[in-house]
Amino acid sequence: MSTNEKAGLAAGVIAFCLVAILNCGGYRYGVGDQAFYIPAVTQHLNPDLFPRDRTILHAQDRFMLYDDAIAWFVRGSGIPVPVVFFAGYLLGLALLFGAVFAIGRTLYRTPLGIAMLAALMTLRHRITQTGANSLESYFQPRMIAFALGAWAIAAYLRGRAAAALAILALAFAVHPTTAMWFAIWAGAAIFVTDKTWRVPLAVIAAAGLLFAGWAVLSGPLRGHLHHMDPEWASAMIGKDYIFPSDWSASFWLVNLSYLIVVAAIYAYRLHRNVTVPREIGLVAGGAALVVLFLMSWPLMISGVALALQLQTSRVFWILDFLAAIYLGWLFAEAPHSLNARRAAVALVTALAIGRGVHVWSSEHAGNALAQIGFPQDNWTDVMQWIARTPAGAHVLADPGHAWKYGSSVRVTGERDVYLEEVKDLALALYSREVAVEALRRIADARNFDSLTPEQLRSLASRYDLDYLVVDRDVDLPLAYRNPQFRVYSLK
Repeated sequence: MSTNEKAGLAAGVIAFCLVAILNCGGYRYGVGDQAFYIPAVTQHLNPDLFPRDRTILHAQDRFMLYDDAIAWFVRGSGIPVPVVFFAGYLLGLALLFGAVFAIGRTLYRTPLGIAMLAALMTLRHRITQTGANSLESYFQPRMIAFALGAWAIAAYLRGRAAAALAILALAFAVHPTTAMWFAIWAGAAIFVTDKTWRVPLAVIAAAGLLFAGWAVLSGPLRGHLHHMDPEWASAMIGKDYIFPSDWSASFWLVNLSYLIVVAAIYAYRLHRNVTVPREIGLVAGGAALVVLFLMSWPLMISGVALALQLQTSRVFWILDFLAAIYLGWLFAEAPHSLNARRAAVALVTALAIGRGVHVWSSEHAGNALAQIGFPQDNWTDVMQWIARTPAGAHVLADPGHAWKYGSSVRVTGERDVYLEEVKDLALALYSREVAVEALRRIADARNFDSLTPEQLRSLASRYDLDYLVVDRDVDLPLAYRNPQFRVYSLK
């Protein structure tokens, strides 16, 4: 690769990251799923933190290694967690662009196809009724696992099956379920196109099944084959991506159309005689994912906890990517006229940039392009005060405080919290005990804004609460206040 090509590639990475961040409304630290991911790391950095909430965090972090790895890196390097998370976010985007470039160089005949696919991948969108987005505005380990999975597909297309499997093993350590969907895609593809790998793949699959059997029968997934009873399921009411009974017609129409689009464009490529070796494996692997989903559907309908927890509907995130790969070729390379191809790439690129500017400047007006730390507002101020209390302090705040004020008490204040409604109910998917406890706390704190001092003291007595954080005056001993919030002592 020449110097000019390297410079062009570096410019492409920067442009891709910038447009993707704009389409996410800017990067933000401490929001969304980081209500879990940040405490999962900080609990390793300070073992005194979250003596009560470790049970909630353990419902999910027991399946992951990323939190231990980041905590180890932070301890060794001295780099603050917010900086590490932002670097991880940029790494995920850069890896994704690299995979797009590598896949494009194999499947496409001109740089126009690569440019088209890169532009399509910056268009953040929700994967219909799956709870997943194609991009996130914060560091999310599954985005790195997704990028690594895309690299595994690039390695497969180049005939490097061993490298593809090694990359998938790394992705599994980052985010197991995302890596599993890519492993099924890549594994089916290798099985179809590389005869010499069929026996080794059978051995790997058998070992995987044995490991899965151990995990379900006596390992970390023991008991997860039970059916989710109505009380447990009620904790996830409103999360329309978990239960098949909540899926609308659009779920089936959009998600099942991915494979149809891919198959049609592949047939057209065959007709045009522009397919590449191993390409049929991509389509076969996509079909394997759909078959897997359809096989899991009866288990989800019957309420088997493990089937619901795996959220196999997220295989359509992978199929969304596969469809983008083929649409990239259709828009940028299928037209006979070079001017038409250039115009198509220019149009989609302009759309990606224009949409990104609109999302950032209008839909998320006021957001910094990259907010690496916490915003300097009244919520951060009161949480900084909370963070100076004893490590075992137990905080009572509005159950919806994370979405109301921007971040969780566990994230910004680094203390146990009575309830963080959004994330606690999400983690309830993985544990009946967490679900039942969350429902009990929701019931006990109903009409939170109108609870009297006597009711608040009663709540504090039952749950061993130390501090109350509210945005109203209460007749309790005042410990701290700022222009918006008050902290009251409950002991």
